[in-house]
Order: sequence, then structure tokens, then C-alpha cells
Amino acid sequence: MDLNSKLAILADAAKYDASCASSGGVKRNSVGAKGLGSNEGMGICHSYAPDGRCISLLKILLTNYCQYDCLYCVNRVTSNVPRARFTTSEVVQLTLDFYRRNCIEGLFLSSGIIRSPDYTMEQVVEVARSLREDHDFRGYIHLKTIPDAAPELLQRAGRYADRLSINIELPTQEGLDALAPEKDGAAIKRSMARVRIHIDEARSEAQDAARTPIVSQAGVKPTRSKAAQFAAAGQSTQMIVGADNADDATILATSANLYGAYRLKRVYYSAFSPIPDSSSSLPLKAPPLVREHRLYQADWLMRFYGFEANEITPAQGMLSLEVDPKLAWALAHPDRFPVDLDHAPREMLLRVPGLGVKAVARLLMSRRVRKLRAEDLKRLHVPVGKVLPFVVVGDHRPARAPDAAMLARTAVPAQAALF
Repeated sequence: MDLNSKLAILADAAKYDASCASSGGVKRNSVGAKGLGSNEGMGICHSYAPDGRCISLLKILLTNYCQYDCLYCVNRVTSNVPRARFTTSEVVQLTLDFYRRNCIEGLFLSSGIIRSPDYTMEQVVEVARSLREDHDFRGYIHLKTIPDAAPELLQRAGRYADRLSINIELPTQEGLDALAPEKDGAAIKRSMARVRIHIDEARSEAQDAARTPIVSQAGVKPTRSKAAQFAAAGQSTQMIVGADNADDATILATSANLYGAYRLKRVYYSAFSPIPDSSSSLPLKAPPLVREHRLYQADWLMRFYGFEANEITPAQGMLSLEVDPKLAWALAHPDRFPVDLDHAPREMLLRVPGLGVKAVARLLMSRRVRKLRAEDLKRLHVPVGKVLPFVVVGDHRPARAPDAAMLARTAVPAQAALF
């Protein structure tokens, strides 16, 4: 099979992996050096850094052969799909060629399991090693790691990759037992724990190196020892939504545990996509995409707005598809509103629908010098129509607490919720 045919198959096979992002890496470029590449500029797969930069990544599988039979996976061993496999040198050459054409700034590499987890992981690590050591590639590298691989292979992967990800796949062990019997949830979490330990150790060494006095000798440029990096952009994971019967409360509780116990950078949610020749154990159709969207919104509330997982979802365990989870929480707690913008603490301001982290920071700065008025909200780029029903300012107090009627007026149609 020629290289273009392999690329067509293995790039398409990688589209189901959502845990692909490039934020948080150490900035590198080849300016003034002999290396190739950069992970700093503007940009196949697009990711966005926290400052808004677009990073383009070559997103492929090393192979879509797999000895596992995960029922939700199109690449499972019993799936009737075209198969292909790159050599490690082919992946290296593709990455360098696409970079030289200014198509990408990095690589996202995953793989099906072939021969054994250790053999597969060795191949994945070799690609990253060759790029870094043989070609001095300075672009972004994200490696999907194999949970059952030897710990020393995981450690080697972190030396070359900016980010590592280990997919937990489903939020419960019961779900894995039913749909992916070869996968062990405990083994996945052990690998996550190892990655966290290595990341913590590397950061501690970097801090120690920064505190070490600069060494200098007569006639020699002062130098400081440099600590080794390990997956500087952290680790991430992915959960499939809608393949099993896990509700949103279970999914968010699992995510909260992963963030707390393993300090994951991101949990990605991927709506289940029906696959050819699928098992009768799987749903016949995909869940609504807006469910995936609501989970991302809820995840944001946990990470940046101080919400606990158990207070985001209602008693029935499913997020509303008609309204975003922050507004749903506010409407379910009318006793907490309206909020006085001049006196409320930051924690409560973050719970006001329409107020984001940056808007709250601007409000806190502004109220130091004057009492806030409704017209000030416009100048602070706050969505006034969404915020005013929930707040008190100098010249405004809502006539009544927000209720179901407010929900009807402010709800976004489910079909438009992603835009």
C-alpha cells in the first residue's frame, strides 16, 4: 500500500479521538538554532491555545489494526474495515514534510494495539524520539499512551511529548466490562497516577533548578542547570458519551475525580457515533450533540467557576438540553438571587448567568472606585439582557425572582445550542 493510501485510512481512523489539544506546552522554536519547527505560531486538526492561537496538528494512527474488541470502536479486531500501518520512519517523514509545507505545527499520534501493549508503545515512543533527537523537531507532540505498557515506556514517552493522554473511554468499570472487556479501569488509573507523579517530579526539579545560583567561571558565560521536562502540557483523557447507560451525573462525577486525583489538564467528551456492523449492545443512533455540548459547559463550571459536580446535575441525573447548566442552576435556586454586584463575593458573582471569569474580574476592579449602575455593565462588555434579571445594581432591581417564565424567554433552542 502506498503512503497516500495509508494516510487516507489512518487519518480518517483518528477522527474519533477528541482528546487532541495543544495548550500549555513549553514554547520552543528554531530561531537561532539548527532544529526544525515551532509550537508558537499561527497554523489535519486544529487546536487552540489559551491565548487564542490556532495550532494545526497532523492527527493520525500508527495503525488501525487492534487486537482488542471494544464494541464501540470502529478499529476493533472484529470490525470489517480497511487496515493499514505506518512504519515509524514514515510517520516521522510525514510530520517533517507537512511541517515544511507549513501545513502543521505538530503531531498527534495514537495507535491500535498490535502484538502487545509494550510493542505498540515502543513504536509510538520511537516516532517521538526520532523527531526530537534525530531531527531536532521543536513542534508540538501529543502521544496517546497505552495503559498496560511498561512504566519505563510511559516515562520515556513523557521525555519527548508535550502532552500525554490515556483514554478512560467510559465513566464506570461496569461500562468497560460490558463494552470493552479487555480494558481495565484500574490499570488506566494507575498509568494516570504514574504520569502525574512524573509531571510533579519534573516541575519540582524545575523549581529547584530555578532557585540554584547561576554558575560562572572567569571568561565563561554564566549558566544555570536545566531540569528535564516531562509532558509539560500535562495529561488528558476522553470519555464516550451515550455508548452505555451512564447518566450525566455519573460522567461529571468521574471527571471531577480525575481532575482531583490525577490533575488532568482536560477531560474530553465524545458523543458516541454508530459504527458499521455494530453490536446489538450499542445504541442504534448517536445521542444528541447538544448533550456533549452541555457536558463541556458543565465541565467548564467545575474547572473555572467553583461548582461541584453534584450540584450541577438535577436529581434525575441528566443535564437540560434546552438551557445551559449555569442558567439551569440559577433558576433552580431563586433564594440565591438577585445578587448585589457591589457587595457579593467573587464566588457568588461567578454563579450569575452571563458573567464569565473575565467579566467578574472587571466588575471587581470597577466597584472599587464607584457604585455600579446598569449602564456600567454595557461598558464592561457584560450581556445585560442575560445578567439584569439576576442582579441588583444602583439603579436596577428585578421586579421578581427569575422563574420558569424566565427559562422560556432565555432558553436557546436545542438545535442552535452549539452556535
